[in-house]
Amino acid sequence: MTAKVILYISLFLPWFTLLFAKKQRIKKYIPVIILTCLLMTIIFQIAYQYNWWVIHTYIVPWGYMIDVSFAYGLFPVGTFWIFYFTSGRFILFTITNLLMDAIMAYVVLPLLMKLGIAEYKLITSWQYFLIMYGISFIIYGYHIWQKKIYKEDA
Repeated sequence: MTAKVILYISLFLPWFTLLFAKKQRIKKYIPVIILTCLLMTIIFQIAYQYNWWVIHTYIVPWGYMIDVSFAYGLFPVGTFWIFYFTSGRFILFTITNLLMDAIMAYVVLPLLMKLGIAEYKLITSWQYFLIMYGISFIIYGYHIWQKKIYKEDA
């Protein structure tokens, strides 16, 4: 029961934090949020196929494959806030992502294992960290590309 409550909170609570953001900034980073959701879906599909981790507790019928609360809640909204506070400062962006991904790989996921929500199988914490940190650079590159497109349209 506690595990499912944590999953629901991880899915919905982050979206409510957007009420504290400026509407223009939300519009600016929506493409990044959508790309983040897409990338996380792909990562979870790959992880399922190659048995990188197993999800034991989930809140939707397909949750054994994709941790919906993380892929569509915590991670994309967390990415939004990282962009919100580090926009235009690449070094700060990379350091923030480094810290957040390390916390996720070495603190949060081991906690999820203790709660029986998920567990690593054929991937280590270090490998998970590298994948998530690598995604941050893909997302950043996409954001820079999007900014150029919007400048050309103006």
